Amino acid sequence: MNIRSLKPSEDYPLDLLLLADPSEEIVKEYIKRGECFIAEDNNLIVGIYVLLPTRPETIELVNIAVSEDFQNRGIGRKLVKDAIKKARSKGYKTIEIGTGNSSIAQLALYQKCGFRMVGIDKDFFIRHYPEPIMENDIQCQDMIRLSRDL
Repeated sequence: MNIRSLKPSEDYPLDLLLLADPSEEIVKEYIKRGECFIAEDNNLIVGIYVLLPTRPETIELVNIAVSEDFQNRGIGRKLVKDAIKKARSKGYKTIEIGTGNSSIAQLALYQKCGFRMVGIDKDFFIRHYPEPIMENDIQCQDMIRLSRDL
């Protein structure tokens, strides 16, 4: 598997980005401001993440997704580790990530990768998404904010 920056001439794999964030409008807004990285396996895009500078010395991992056919193979962990490595190499001191209160597997993954919970944005998904989001039979309402020093 190879992880590389998406070239400006390449189309964004929107279907993959929408696995991690169901709002096409929000996704299109932050991919303009961030840098997109794709994971390829035999020239097939199997994963993606976006790094978005937010403050001096701080970058956010705003979207991380793995194609449904390739999930549960450790690709998500490789993507997170690669994002950490890329952020560090670009001189950032902190990497942040936000996920839903209902994203149980993602919360576990991020903590295993060294992220710590730093806050909760109550009702974030209710304020910013018109349709309810359900995961693991739990309504996604709050944004759990995590951070890691680089």
